[in-house]
Amino acid sequence: MVEEQITGKVVDIDADGTLTIKAGVPSIDRALLRQYKDCLIVLDDGRHISPVQRRKIYALIGEIDEYVNGIRTEAGMEEQKAILKMEFMLKRMTDAERRVFSLSNCSVTVATNFIGFLIDFILANDIPTRFPLYEQADDIERYVYACLANKKCAVCGRPCDLHHAEGSRIGMGSDREKVHHLGREALPLCRKHHDECHGMPEREFLGKYHLVPVKLNDKLCKVYGLRR
Repeated sequence: MVEEQITGKVVDIDADGTLTIKAGVPSIDRALLRQYKDCLIVLDDGRHISPVQRRKIYALIGEIDEYVNGIRTEAGMEEQKAILKMEFMLKRMTDAERRVFSLSNCSVTVATNFIGFLIDFILANDIPTRFPLYEQADDIERYVYACLANKKCAVCGRPCDLHHAEGSRIGMGSDREKVHHLGREALPLCRKHHDECHGMPEREFLGKYHLVPVKLNDKLCKVYGLRR
């Protein structure tokens, strides 16, 4: 439990990554009485949301509003924005991070995480979009993981097959049910894009759609019923 919160300034960063932080305590007598030793440090991102990130967020909120209300309106988008921001704060922010944020001046980190939350919401609720979601993702690896978890093609959003990336493929004649899949790199691709991937060098395919393979963990192996 956080007993007292204060703010400070980073005054130096050593080559080994050690921070020197200068902070004042509200009460020197209380500090001496409690004998503070350990503390939780939350580092704020000093960068502000970019215009590109803001456009992505409003594009995603617009798709959600249109799906929920049948039409996209300014009032509907404002309502969805307020609901989604609250859901994001409650479900994705830690207690130390949780605070009201504005899309006019929030940090790059908050904007990136909010974009990821909106994409997760769209994938989990089968919300159609006018644009490929990979074009809106700030964190491509996180996006591919979300597509894997929801069994959606990372290119078009259709139901997917599991494509094992180069270096993680299962040899000819091997029984997939007996082979361990944990740690193998994979992509979620529909049949059309799976065939496209096999029809060209994988590096070319990844570059075309700006994707990266993701290692299968316990959760993803369970989703696909794969041996770990």
